[in-house]
Amino acid sequence: MKSLEIELTFLASRLPQEIMDAAPKRLVDIYIPENSSFPIVRLRQKGDEFEITKKVAVREGDFSSHIEHTISLTNDEFEAMRKSSNRTVEKDRYFVKIDNFRAEVDVFLGELLGLVMIDFEFENEDARVHFRTPTCCLADVTQEEFVLGGQLAGKSYADIQGKLDDFNYKQLIS
Repeated sequence: MKSLEIELTFLASRLPQEIMDAAPKRLVDIYIPENSSFPIVRLRQKGDEFEITKKVAVREGDFSSHIEHTISLTNDEFEAMRKSSNRTVEKDRYFVKIDNFRAEVDVFLGELLGLVMIDFEFENEDARVHFRTPTCCLADVTQEEFVLGGQLAGKSYADIQGKLDDFNYKQLIS
């Protein structure tokens, strides 16, 4: 399946109230190839569903719009491919509405515990341009490479803390 994704990504200033009554979906992302400095291929497990996705920016250097090519996988296919890389990210994702916008709140686990980011997805560029940032958002990091999944994979909170400090981000633990 091929789809266009238009989004903005924010560091959270606090845990959004909207996630308190929502059930998260546990995601395990594995980025390949392991030795790539900028991996754009992701294996994903979400519950008992598995997929592989290649995410390519529509405009080079602009991380707000991507073309995603996604293929469903069987558990056996996923397990065979997951052995190719140790660059993983684990998080709980909450699908909620914040200020009437569709949002995905990612509460990172494991080595990235304390990192919370919020993605807002838009139907078109006009909706993105007219978006007003909710108060639960600290800073727009859409164009920051260090928060991209492939860049976070295999890192710890301590590895990115200096860059988070530049945004006055404070670790959030739920």
